[in-house]
Amino acid sequence: MTIAPGSAPAASAPRHPLDPDPVRATKARAVFALGLMGAMTGLLLGGVVPATVALHLARQARREAYASGGFLTGAAWLRRGERLAWTGLGLVAVSVVALLVIGVVRLAEAPYGQDFDPTVD
Repeated sequence: MTIAPGSAPAASAPRHPLDPDPVRATKARAVFALGLMGAMTGLLLGGVVPATVALHLARQARREAYASGGFLTGAAWLRRGERLAWTGLGLVAVSVVALLVIGVVRLAEAPYGQDFDPTVD
């Protein structure tokens, strides 16, 4: 929002004294921590669980923040945690594909059937 030169910004409505103070959502920090764990352990295939839990918690935290009417903050932590969780899931997918390719190549190189001596008909 831009303000025209020479005009004063509009004052926000005064808060009611019984309104709660804005507080960072506790799930936002948990989403970030789980997303970080998911990204760090993604290549080891262990990142699936924390990344999935982080994405589910992020969904719940967004729903709660919307219902709170702006009194729950921490959207930046949620975004970072979701990005890290998706990065962890991407690393898990890369690891699974790499393991499948390695397995297929080793299977293709392995001899099949019985290996008889050259003197056997």
